[in-house]
Amino acid sequence: MKQLVRTSGRWLRRLIWMLIFLILITRSSIALRDPVEQVRRYTRQIEFNFVAWTADALGVKVGQFSLGVSHYLKATDRDNLVREFFNLVGEIHQVEGEVEVIYGDASIADPDEQAIPYLSALMRLRARRSEIQPMVEEIMQEQVSTVLTDLGLGLGGVPIPAVEFHFTETPYALIVSPRAIIRQDANIDLETDLTLEERIELERRIEQGLDVSALVVPIGGIGIYPTMVMQSTAFVWVMETIVHEWTHNYLTLRPLGINYDTSPELRTMNETVATIIGKEIGKMVLQRYYPEFAPHPAPEVPAEPEPEGPPAFDFRAEMRQTRVTVDALLAEGKIHQAEAYMEERRQLFWDNGYHIRRLNQAYFAFHGAYADQPGGASGDDPVGAAVRALRDQIDDPISFLRTMSWMNDIGDLQRKLIEISSDPAE
Repeated sequence: MKQLVRTSGRWLRRLIWMLIFLILITRSSIALRDPVEQVRRYTRQIEFNFVAWTADALGVKVGQFSLGVSHYLKATDRDNLVREFFNLVGEIHQVEGEVEVIYGDASIADPDEQAIPYLSALMRLRARRSEIQPMVEEIMQEQVSTVLTDLGLGLGGVPIPAVEFHFTETPYALIVSPRAIIRQDANIDLETDLTLEERIELERRIEQGLDVSALVVPIGGIGIYPTMVMQSTAFVWVMETIVHEWTHNYLTLRPLGINYDTSPELRTMNETVATIIGKEIGKMVLQRYYPEFAPHPAPEVPAEPEPEGPPAFDFRAEMRQTRVTVDALLAEGKIHQAEAYMEERRQLFWDNGYHIRRLNQAYFAFHGAYADQPGGASGDDPVGAAVRALRDQIDDPISFLRTMSWMNDIGDLQRKLIEISSDPAE
């Protein structure tokens, strides 16, 4: 009876925090200002319906409260159920690929007949995935919540805000940047079922009609509430994304998140913090519950002589060089030269196995905000470097998160770095 009372109390606290947070939450990549109406003339009919999605996801979450799966399954059974779910996702992707091959092979006389066993297998696999998904979400939420609470981010056994996510198909994001400078002027979420041809046509019409740079990109997660997380077999990435999007929820209750869309610098600060925290705390969750998946530091090995021939292709270094060169060309007003150069570099990346469909100003405006590592699409942007420098000066991720969360602008970050560097106690 005592266990039942404690469990009911925990569910009630989670539900209360869900309702409170749902009222307050705004997603990290939904603009806090009015959308760019010029762009929305092209997108209104294909924008993602967050109201309908949230209503459906909340229904799933309320149902999860009644499951109480963690109190009916042994710890090993819970962990194995999560492993089964990710194995199912992989099997489904494999069988879907086999079906596509059958229908794409002109030599097969009756593809419908040949696909029957594969389609039957898909029905069985998808049914099992749907059956266990609510339990898997509940288990993973509790595991992340336990780690966050142990780190001091909880009240009454529940992190604030509560960890709530839902595996789902995620929208595409339309990113729009001016051609003369790399800057995200619009980020509009689009329906999940847009074909490649439809995405390309939308980019073409917007660029021709508004003289801007446009790119439709897939996204892995969104920090609405509950957060959206794309299904994937990449277990490490999924765990990091769950924590990443929860971090956006945490920040949204504080100045850094509230001001997310105020400036490019604040967007970079938000995304870089969320990425750092996602990786660090995601790793802690994996180490506790799924150690076989946890990233391990590379062992130190003696340096070997440089091999003969050309050096291996370094994606981050090459992308950094691309961004730096593009920034310089645009600063000189050489827009056409910059765009021609980006296409040349896109072909270089493609030839080296990095299949980037479009490399333009909008690409950098989107990807450049994720600056948890030096180089890459952020180029020489000093904002990401400043966030990383502050993380290096603070002992633990939670203190870093709390420090960053109360910042209102890039000036707060710069002043904090000066303060720490001048304080011998730090």
